[in-house]
Amino acid sequence: MVDWDVYLVTQASLSAGRTTDELVADAIAGGVGVVQLREKDRSARERYELGQELRELTREAGVTFIVNDRVDIAQALDADGVHLGDDDLPVSAARDLLGDDALIGRSVSTVEDAREAAAAGADYLGVGAVFATGSKDDIDDDEHAVGTDRVAAIADAVDIPFVGIGGITAENATEVVQAGADGVAVITAITQADDPAAAAANLVDAVEHGR
Repeated sequence: MVDWDVYLVTQASLSAGRTTDELVADAIAGGVGVVQLREKDRSARERYELGQELRELTREAGVTFIVNDRVDIAQALDADGVHLGDDDLPVSAARDLLGDDALIGRSVSTVEDAREAAAAGADYLGVGAVFATGSKDDIDDDEHAVGTDRVAAIADAVDIPFVGIGGITAENATEVVQAGADGVAVITAITQADDPAAAAANLVDAVEHGR
């Protein structure tokens, strides 16, 4: 059973000089249920080597471990799944490679895309950017903020879990969940916090309050 409440996406360049493995350990202590290895500016080998550390941390904690974009790295790390964007393999191709037990996520920003991803066999969605974000690197596209009305529309349109992403903080996470999201995905709300564990815990509280 996946705990979708708070989903951490890693990005060392947005981590205030701290190492990703330290941040992930702190975030897990604070209650995150999913960790996604992103690190788009690193080589495949670097992502794999970092992923080995994160796979060990998440496995010990019983936290779901996802790899962004790269099905091959997800396979090599025995990750729980992969998260795909518009430029990545189709959901069906990833399913063929990873098997029925893998979690396959898809980034979407419209109701139509959400329906298509669900029909293609995605297990969950990342919906966004919900709010304007301070860094375009927080999200995988340059879409304008879609707002909580779009979150609500997607909640009505699909039956699979989804997390809101983009500009989400402990202050606005509650309204994202109230609109219908199963949880929230963040980068900087945790990675740039003075106390990542406390930041994760605050997000968990906000999500639970929204629910």
